[in-house]
Amino acid sequence: MGLKEKRFTKIFQEEQFPDLQQQILEALGNEVPMEIEWETLFEERFIHLYSETYPKIYFIPLIEAFKAIGVDDLGKEALKEGIHKIVICNKNDHHNPERAYTISEGVLTVDHSPVLNADKVEERISVLQQVIENSL
Repeated sequence: MGLKEKRFTKIFQEEQFPDLQQQILEALGNEVPMEIEWETLFEERFIHLYSETYPKIYFIPLIEAFKAIGVDDLGKEALKEGIHKIVICNKNDHHNPERAYTISEGVLTVDHSPVLNADKVEERISVLQQVIENSL
């Protein structure tokens, strides 16, 4: 990760990430570790888009899916018991949500391209919700 990426990451971590993380944990209803592999989330030519695409691709789908699942006590309890860690990365450059979300042993992994199909937020929310519900 070069200096441009380090600067962007620092600014994002200080200005946008705290609020997004808080919203995720509130929607989840549980304090769980979040591991973000920042160094995998970059392609230099798209750095100007990331302040907009990161929330749409990685964070808003988590917030909205957790809210939808945790709409009642049964859902809230299932989330607490079923999600123990969240990992966000881009190891396989997935842009299709059916391939981007996995859950294994309580670890929810979001492995998605940081730019491709950024505006398809509703599709990601729907698929993520279904993946989580099927695993709980």
